[in-house]
Amino acid sequence: MIDLHSHLLWQADDGPRTIEESLRIAAAAIHEGITEMILTPHYAHPHYHVQKEKIQKRLAVLQNEIEKANMPLILHKGHEVRLTGELLILYREKRFHTLAHSNYFLLELPSYTVPYYTIHIIRSLINEGLTPIIAHPERNKAIIENPSLLERLVKEGAVTQLTAGSLTGHFGRTVQKCSVDLLKANLIHTYGSDVHNLTSRPFLFRQGLHYLEKKGELDAVDLLLENNARVVGNKPLLIEEPCVKQAKKWWPLKIGSKK
Repeated sequence: MIDLHSHLLWQADDGPRTIEESLRIAAAAIHEGITEMILTPHYAHPHYHVQKEKIQKRLAVLQNEIEKANMPLILHKGHEVRLTGELLILYREKRFHTLAHSNYFLLELPSYTVPYYTIHIIRSLINEGLTPIIAHPERNKAIIENPSLLERLVKEGAVTQLTAGSLTGHFGRTVQKCSVDLLKANLIHTYGSDVHNLTSRPFLFRQGLHYLEKKGELDAVDLLLENNARVVGNKPLLIEEPCVKQAKKWWPLKIGSKK
């Protein structure tokens, strides 16, 4: 299994502080059944801005330590890129890593809003051949209150990434319910742990999949894991049309609206 979203590098952002802690998280990943991880430190975040070169150097060191310990885990470069009006310029200047050298990248929205210029940025990037994967939309307050915002972004060509802890209730019941609702509406396409540490922000990767199995969403489990592999292979994702029956109760609002 492939983990699409993780914070594994030490002293990079709000992830582990030491390489020893990074290795403990790597060992926990193997216990979860994860064989490959994309490392996605924050970029253009208000508090964290990890440069490409730092990721390259530390990933090489960490992968070497993992191999010396005979741990069956492959690491890939990536970034979790915060939405900014300069995103197209940053991409053209090759300032951030896409996911595992693919034409996909992880896009983080602000926690409480979907800014009015989001659609313009998504259209511009798609025109450049780059597909945004929106990180943990189920934790965005505006999307929780009005999921049609996410539906519109998906119809524009963006795809999404659901976080394991959201399914398990780690972020509360509201986020958990939103996760399932978005999944049933065909608005979720990939899956990641967003692991930061082994205490307050653990993997919960397998636990999240088990939750979906209990809900009878076995096809969703297969779809998410298959799409994760397709991202790493730089292949088209398996995407179903948003479910109108599920979405009809959602009312249309302009991106960036306060209501």
